[in-house]
Formats: sequence, C-alpha cells, structure tokens
Amino acid sequence: MKVILRPSHERGNADHGWLKTFHTFSFAMYQTAQHESFGCLRVINEDRVETGTGFGTHGHREFEIFSYLVDGELEHQDSMGNLEVLKRGDLQMTSAGTGIRHSEKCHGPNQVHFLQIWSVPSTRGLPPKYFTRHFSDDAKKENWVRVVAPADDEGVVEAREASGPAPVHSPLSLYATILAPGALRTHIFSTQASAGVGRKGYIHVIQKSGYNPASASGATVKISGKDGEKELREGDGAYLLVESGEELKVENVSDREAEVLLFDLE
Repeated sequence: MKVILRPSHERGNADHGWLKTFHTFSFAMYQTAQHESFGCLRVINEDRVETGTGFGTHGHREFEIFSYLVDGELEHQDSMGNLEVLKRGDLQMTSAGTGIRHSEKCHGPNQVHFLQIWSVPSTRGLPPKYFTRHFSDDAKKENWVRVVAPADDEGVVEAREASGPAPVHSPLSLYATILAPGALRTHIFSTQASAGVGRKGYIHVIQKSGYNPASASGATVKISGKDGEKELREGDGAYLLVESGEELKVENVSDREAEVLLFDLE
C-alpha cells in the first residue's frame, strides 16, 4: 500500500463569510493539476454554510453528487420535485444524468456542516434520480457502515428511500465510521477491479472541531498497512494505492472522537 498524504492546510480553501469551504480536488477558483480527480472520484468539498444562506438554484449534468451531513440542517430542492431538509446522519445522492437543477441552503438557526462529494458515472446519459439514506451514530460506532455503493452490487436498492447504501453508477463504495479514543477498525479492500485498473482508496478525517485553514488539529488517527504507518488529523486525507484484498487498519490515537470516511474505488 502506497500512502500519499493530503494535508488539510494544503487543500484549497476559502472564507466567503456565508460559506467556509475546503476543496480536496480542483474546484471553482481553486485549480491544481496535482489534484484533479482520483479514479472516478472528482470532488470532496467540506463546507460550512451560515444560516439563511446557501447555494442558489444551479444546474449539473453527468455527475453523481452526494451530501454527507455532519452537523446542522441542509435544505435541498431540485427540478425533479424533491424538497427535503437533511440532518445529522443523513446522506442525499443526486444522479444528475442528462441534467438537473437544484439549490442547497442552510435550514434552521445554526450553521450547517456537510461534505459534498462527486463521482463520475461509468455510463453517460442516465436519467436523473434522487436518493436519501439515514445512518445513525450508533451504527457507525460499531463498524464501517457502507453509505454509498455501486448500483449493481448485491443488496443495493435503487429506491428513493431504503435501508442500506445509496446507489451510484461508478465503481465506488464509501464507508463511514466514528472512532472512540483507542478504537481500531480494519478494512479489506475489494478484490473487484477492471483489467489494468486496480484498486484505490481515499481516506478523510472530518474536521469536526471547527473551520481551521491552518495546520490540522483535533482528533488524530493512525493508518497502517503492510508498508508502514501514517498519522492523520482532522481535515487531513490520504490517497491509498492498494492491492486487491489488502488490509487497512485505522486507529484513533487521540483523546477525542474521530469521524472518518473511506473510499474503496477503481
């Protein structure tokens, strides 16, 4: 396993007053040839939006866009007729396909903190669809919870609301966990891969302690595989170049809770 660190303070970031945001990959005014995408993963934005503000109605095509709610409430409205307020533990996925328009706004009296993630579908011209899922903190404290998975995987349901992961039309699974101090989780990467492509991983420690564009602070996790160990703090991430079936260990080595996202993808 080769680990390439993506420190939090090296991400693109901006404080617009109403929006405080980080960009793992090139996005908006932040453009870098080193971090354009990773496999089918195109966007990881960690956003904080102030109450009474948000992203006005705008369009998307040919991306699958999911929002992972960390804190606060997010109002989603789109051209498919969906109007929903998302809260802690909710995950919303929009398959934009041939084209949709939507808006996302902070709902309620407090700032909303969420991650907006985009993947590139393997097939173009899909019909637009909308999905929501809910995953409790208690479930995440027990293990890795798969919150997004390929639509053709066994047990994945293409229904607007259902149990289990939200479906995507790309070779990507997203797992979430909440690690108490001292807790350890292991993950075995999928053995499925297209010829000549191989598996990849990306890990991100959610910045729960507050917006911080300087060097990362907060909870610290140690990741380890057969080639050694690395430490990540809140906001930090890492690219993982892995072999099919390889094991990753993630341990909380700090004195506070850590919430971690892990992508297993081609």
